[in-house]
Parts: sequence; C-alpha cells; structure tokens
Amino acid sequence: MKLRYSPTSPYVRKVTVVAHETGLIDRIEIVPTNVWAADTDIGRDNPLGKVPALATDGGEVLFDSPVICEYLDSLHTGAKLFPPAGGARWTALRRQALADGILDAGILRRLESTRHEPERSAAWIERQRAAVERGLNALEDEASALGAGVTIGHIAISCALGWLEFRFAADNWRARRPALAAWYATFASRPSMQKTAPKDPK
Repeated sequence: MKLRYSPTSPYVRKVTVVAHETGLIDRIEIVPTNVWAADTDIGRDNPLGKVPALATDGGEVLFDSPVICEYLDSLHTGAKLFPPAGGARWTALRRQALADGILDAGILRRLESTRHEPERSAAWIERQRAAVERGLNALEDEASALGAGVTIGHIAISCALGWLEFRFAADNWRARRPALAAWYATFASRPSMQKTAPKDPK
C-alpha cells in the first residue's frame, strides 16, 4: 500500500495512528506529498487535491481519512477500532465526526488568517474559532466517558487536540478543560501517538 503523506496533516496523522494501532504500518509505503506545490500530482490519486490518499495493494485508491481508516481496520484480526454495530459504533463515529469538524474549522481559521488585508475576514476567523471552542467544550463535557478504550473516536479526538497545540499553541485549550486535558495526556503517551507527532518539514 502507498499513502500520500504530509507530516503536518492531522488527517494523515489519524491514518498513520490507525496503521500503528493495527500493526499495518510496515505494509504501507509513505509518499511525501506537498499539495500546495505548483507541480503536485495529488490530483491523480485524489481529484479533490487533498491528503491522505491510499493506494491499496489491489490498485484501488481511497481518499478521505474516515474511509482509509475503516479500510485499514478491516485488514487485521485484532480488536476493531470501528465497533461493528450498535451504540458503541455510533458513539465512535460521532466522536470522529466531532473531532474532524473541529479540525475543519481550525484549518479554515488558519488559512483565512494567512490572507492579506483587505481580503482577510475577521468575522470568518472568529466564526471558525468559536466553532472550535464549542467542539472542545463538548469534548470536555464528555471527557469522563472517554475512558481508556481505543476506537476511531479516541484517535480522531487525540489527533485534533494535538494539531491545535501544534498550530494554535497560544490558545492553550487545556487551561479551561482539565478533564479533557487529563484524558489527552494519557492517550497522547501511546506509542502510536508519539511516533506520529506533527512537525514542520525542514
């Protein structure tokens, strides 16, 4: 398998964490990809021009991190990160959706903030910041129920929180959310998280 990869993408990180947790990481060839480069060929694998994209051993190309993560989860015989049915499945998928939504808003905020005046919209930046804050507050309310399990929901939440610290460290989301911060400190110590920490390419 080949994974189109960026070291700063939280969606790519979610995929690589899943690959580590499922024992599949050694079966995946990492293909560094700069989607912003003028000569990028990412559109060949993902017409939306985004990472991650995964070329399977069968020649199919999958994109969007939830799809790739569930595909990887189907390839191993251990405990599933996507619960197969019932309330546990919907809880895991809902948590993944919340975490991905936080990331979507955070990335929109960051991209807008890089625009030059007068194109930059302070109102749009604030709208996205507020969406992230509401999402984090919802996670704080739910933190006591997260427990010590590992599902796609836990992985997505942890990757989102790690990206916020990477890109918006000054916001210090932990300061006002002690329960979520305590849960994250434990989950982020997992080897899969330690090995996939985001970093700017040199």
